[in-house]
Amino acid sequence: MSRAAVVVRDAVPEDADALRAIWTDFTSEPDRRTPDASPTERVQRAVHRLQADPCERLVVALVDEVPVGVAHLRRAAISPIHDEDAVYVGYLHVLSGHRRRGVGKSLLETAADWADEKDTTHVMASVAAGARDSNRFLARLGLTQVAVVRATTVASLRAKLGTPLAAKPVATNVVATRRLMRRAHNAS
Repeated sequence: MSRAAVVVRDAVPEDADALRAIWTDFTSEPDRRTPDASPTERVQRAVHRLQADPCERLVVALVDEVPVGVAHLRRAAISPIHDEDAVYVGYLHVLSGHRRRGVGKSLLETAADWADEKDTTHVMASVAAGARDSNRFLARLGLTQVAVVRATTVASLRAKLGTPLAAKPVATNVVATRRLMRRAHNAS
């Protein structure tokens, strides 16, 4: 059985519905903690924004002219203290029914081609820690684990840190400090 040719190109606003379908497939997998797919108009605006940014690309993989995979490519410094850039691959996803047919490999080849074009020597990819097949796929291609990325909402982080949403005014803190000092003085 021959494989259909995979074509990878930059996403266009007309891909919005297909991108939403891929996103829905992506978020329906176990261990995904991501928001629901955005409305079509929001996806179209996002594609326009990415098209205008020279450091980002949203690429889609097509089989028989139908989008079946997506990857977000972003060029940025490897770290705040490095001069070198890396191409970061995120939101790499292939529809469940099209896996193991070279689609993911084609998306990563596009990332490598773009890195070469921009004289970038590193490619970094992020996938969910629980995405076992995706992690194995990347490992087979020679990508090693260099970090664990964790995420939460600001409100949840603040709750765990025990800090209020907005800092109290300095005057309130001064008054509270004076009260504590008076209580300590009166107790002695």
